[in-house]
Amino acid sequence: MIRPLVWEKGRLLILDQTLLPHRERFLVCRTPDDVARAIRELRVRGAPLIGIAAAYGIALAGDAIDRAAALLISARPTAVNLAAAVRRVAAVGPRRILVEARRIHAEDAAMCAAIGRHGAKLVPPGARILTICNTGALATGGIGTAYAIIKRARNVTVYACETRPVWQGARLTLYEFAKDRIPAYLIADGAAAATMREKKIDLVVTGADRIARNGDTANKIGTYALALAARAHRIPFYVAAPRSTFDFSIADGRRIPIEERAEAEVLTAAPRGARAYNPAFDVTPARLITAFVTDAGVFPKPPPPAAGKVR
Repeated sequence: MIRPLVWEKGRLLILDQTLLPHRERFLVCRTPDDVARAIRELRVRGAPLIGIAAAYGIALAGDAIDRAAALLISARPTAVNLAAAVRRVAAVGPRRILVEARRIHAEDAAMCAAIGRHGAKLVPPGARILTICNTGALATGGIGTAYAIIKRARNVTVYACETRPVWQGARLTLYEFAKDRIPAYLIADGAAAATMREKKIDLVVTGADRIARNGDTANKIGTYALALAARAHRIPFYVAAPRSTFDFSIADGRRIPIEERAEAEVLTAAPRGARAYNPAFDVTPARLITAFVTDAGVFPKPPPPAAGKVR
């Protein structure tokens, strides 16, 4: 199994995802600043995984816990897991921070396994699935969220959006499918609706970075368009996420902060002087979501908060 994070001898090793699929190299993080930089630069990514990385980052802070917490929380704004994990480990006291970070890591692995079990029941044998971005071991503390459903389903074929402008689908999801020997086709983001029709897609399943109390869901840019196309083609659209991704403190998607990244990410083929709008995420309205697949089961609307979780 892919291990994107390893705590070893008082330091955090992070698999540099910007080099995948062509090179596998671990970054050595010795300070919270190293971890925050890795998060900002997408060397580690995925809502659950950046929360886990940040939790370990607090374990590297020594006595400067408050400064490290503020630094790590500010690294990326959209995923709720990041701030929740930081606040949780910072609250336990210096001597128990590493224990709590490891607990968060283990809990996420267990939640991923549960999501896979629950979600696989929704997938008929031989189904054709469409997905976006990367939701596997490279994005979580376990086998993944949406990816876990795909991995646990029987005899499926997957169509994965390339996920521009950083190509997480092309570089990372296809990398994981190849390792797991799951039949998969890469498609251009703009080919998703045509693929739904021409390849008779049975369902769409995505992950999530933050889900509001009413079910509005922030995920990788392009997810909203998939939901609209799925509704037009009468295809079920599932969101797979642990309960830690639900933010019950905000009422709806209008209150989810959306990260806007550097223009340069989308201007590589543009003429000099061109400008770009580059949101990293979009918000899919709850009315377009068939059901949420969580570690607690499958729900047509957001489940109640998990008991005992620090929010």
